[in-house]
Amino acid sequence: MKMLRDTWLMFQRYLMVFLRNPAWVVIGVLQPVLYLVLFAPLLKSLTETPGFPSGGAYNVFVPGLLIQLGLFGASGVGFGLIAELRAGVIERFRVTPVSRFALLLGRALRDILTLVVQSLILLLLAIPFGLHPTVSGVFVMLGLVALIGLGMSSLAYAAALALKSEDSYAPLIFTLSLPLLLLSGVLLPLQLAPEWLQHIAQANPLSYAVTAARDVFNGHGADPDVFKGLAIMAALAVVGVLVGARRFSRAIA
Repeated sequence: MKMLRDTWLMFQRYLMVFLRNPAWVVIGVLQPVLYLVLFAPLLKSLTETPGFPSGGAYNVFVPGLLIQLGLFGASGVGFGLIAELRAGVIERFRVTPVSRFALLLGRALRDILTLVVQSLILLLLAIPFGLHPTVSGVFVMLGLVALIGLGMSSLAYAAALALKSEDSYAPLIFTLSLPLLLLSGVLLPLQLAPEWLQHIAQANPLSYAVTAARDVFNGHGADPDVFKGLAIMAALAVVGVLVGARRFSRAIA
């Protein structure tokens, strides 16, 4: 019970920090919206290409765009933690009885809420362009985004605590995020890629999330790939939380 209470207190604290500057919601959605407006129309000419998934350009592209939002949104949260390290906020937590696990989970829940709100905004903006989501597809999609947010933000916090510097953290995040993005099939379906590239992409957990998201948006919610994607993202979230919690325990021993 103490851990749950501490998690709620941490969530409230960081939610209030976020609400004092809600412009970050719009800023976080801006890049995906640019992809939606400037890149997605290019896919319309590819919908008849052999190997292109069924469902239309936007039902194929927007689910991948939401996965991208989850990846970039969660991987950038470490910058705020580094700022707190420099300001001595984390150091002051050493003398408090707050659960070290709650320090991570409270932050991560705030990050998940932010990503879910941003995802809903992006979905609403995509409907006039031609997106045709299903209710079940939206819920599964938000679940995937939440799991990605939990896992990736936890790993991002662990990296921030280890590196303690934006100069080291930024190159690491951007270097790792780019191959994860390109090998997930977010921009173009991996079915269009050469066979050797598809084999490499199988090692990328986000590729399974993209496949699951597209399946549920195109009426294939019972497909085994959907359950596989959810299971892999859940496993990623568990690993991320364990790594992040251990790093917090060491940093605030």
